[in-house]
Amino acid sequence: MRNNVLVVTGLMTLALASAGCSKHEAGKVESAPAAVVKGATLETVKRVAMPELLDVVGTVRARTSAVVSTRIPGSINVLRVREGDRVKKGQLLIQLDARENQATAAVATAAIDEARRGLDEALSRKKLSDTTFDRYQNLFKEQAVSRQEFDVRQTEKDMASQGVARAEARLRQAQEGAKASGTMSDYTKIVAPISGIIASKQADLGATVFPGQPLLTIEDEGSYQLELALPESDAAKVKPGSSLQVTLDSVGSTFAAKIAEIVPTADPGSRTFTAKITLTQKGLKSGMFGRASINLGSTVDGITVPKKAVVEHGALASVWVVEKDGSARMRIVKVGRQTGERVEILSGLSDGDRVIVTGIEKVTEGAKVE
Repeated sequence: MRNNVLVVTGLMTLALASAGCSKHEAGKVESAPAAVVKGATLETVKRVAMPELLDVVGTVRARTSAVVSTRIPGSINVLRVREGDRVKKGQLLIQLDARENQATAAVATAAIDEARRGLDEALSRKKLSDTTFDRYQNLFKEQAVSRQEFDVRQTEKDMASQGVARAEARLRQAQEGAKASGTMSDYTKIVAPISGIIASKQADLGATVFPGQPLLTIEDEGSYQLELALPESDAAKVKPGSSLQVTLDSVGSTFAAKIAEIVPTADPGSRTFTAKITLTQKGLKSGMFGRASINLGSTVDGITVPKKAVVEHGALASVWVVEKDGSARMRIVKVGRQTGERVEILSGLSDGDRVIVTGIEKVTEGAKVE
């Protein structure tokens, strides 16, 4: 009886399996034939010698700028400019309230008046002593006065001359002191050292300032330069006069240029040297971002494809590659710099790959390309 049960069970299992297979084969759907793309243009990838380029970034800065500061302490009671204002050389920018300096200037002026009066008195005494001496000299010749009286008058004359000299010295001292005080008083008026635009303002109305404290930064709008950061490891390969391709994205400008100057010392923080490129474009502002590709004068092997062969999907880039069987496959690639109408491919392609250049809009994954 047990054996019969096993046989029946086996038969049922076999029947179910056969029914399943029959059902699967009955519902089988044959795949559609691959699409065929005609008229596409292909290019075979080849490694070629390319100039070795160094990509660097930098910042646009004014060639001429001035940081305005004060030489004396005080508080700002007049502030006539703000960021973005254009000023001319000698224009009053800030007035300081420095009463101590003004009081010192007033004291110096009074000292000049006092010294002049002292000189006038000394001159009067000298005039009197000269007249008296002349009279006693005549009397002494006539032996009307004693030698002692004559010597006294002569001494008085000499002392009067010395008094005039001391009075003149005090007057000169007072005048020089007044000049110094006047100069210090003039320091309360801060004027523009150059013509340009107010790039930044570090102090506000009513603020107390101290000697050497930056108050304003003025930049000359007529001349700008791009300061590039050269890596310490590549700085020896770059010289003044080296050719480079500069791109300023903010003004949509790409142009060829040459390095005008390289600062001979490195920044200890970033370990970079600064290379300067003169700019003549319009609409530049300090702080704008710039980048450049510097030709190092040597060559490297690389792969390039036409720009129109690259399909961009956000941050990803891809190309259509035709396999040996003629089917199209999308391949993710990493792109490098663009030179003219060609783009460097850093990874994703190998020597001998066939890339679709035109007709990309008709291509689908797996399509046959004829």
